[in-house]
Amino acid sequence: MDLIIGIFEFVLHIDKYLGEIIRDYGTLSYAILFLIIFAETGLVFAPFLPGDSLLFAAGAFAALGSFDVFLLLFLLWLAAVLGDTVNYWIGHFFGQKIIDNPKIPFINQKHIDETQEFYKKHGGKTIFLARFVPIVRTFAPFVAGVGKMEYKKFIEYNITGGFVWVFGFTLLGYFFGNIPFVKENFSLVVIAIILLSVSPIVYELVKSKIKKQKSK
Repeated sequence: MDLIIGIFEFVLHIDKYLGEIIRDYGTLSYAILFLIIFAETGLVFAPFLPGDSLLFAAGAFAALGSFDVFLLLFLLWLAAVLGDTVNYWIGHFFGQKIIDNPKIPFINQKHIDETQEFYKKHGGKTIFLARFVPIVRTFAPFVAGVGKMEYKKFIEYNITGGFVWVFGFTLLGYFFGNIPFVKENFSLVVIAIILLSVSPIVYELVKSKIKKQKSK
């Protein structure tokens, strides 16, 4: 429970904590951000790590001169691509064993099923679209690996999706993150980003529920 509260606190006040990381670690902050984005996209048991909000906050700090924006964009894009790639191969070789293991509580069969439904509906584009949906973003490459999706097709969506996701949210933070209203209400902005990100999942769940009710 304390871990969940700590993660929620970190995500909600990510501008504060990222500022402390930059102050305490300097250039190593690039590596820390790289590892967080890599883990959030590459490790199927880490869907709780910040993604969209971290990119936005990093862009805002880049605008203040804390990061070189071009180096930041390249490193975070690389982290996102490598993360999805590792996740794919984990799913490819060990996926079903991990899903069936009761000792791994972070792997939720429900999340896997939701991602598979998303995957069935959108096909290979899921890898691209999933970049913008928390939780699905983490499980999509894993499910693609479990389903033995052709790697050539996967890597194309991985590279383009990672580029649009990283550049989009980071540059949003770079250009708008230091507007007075945004700075003074950063927690609300983070909540808005999270709500917008999960809205596709909510929409699909509501749509599915209505469809089931009609069929009954």
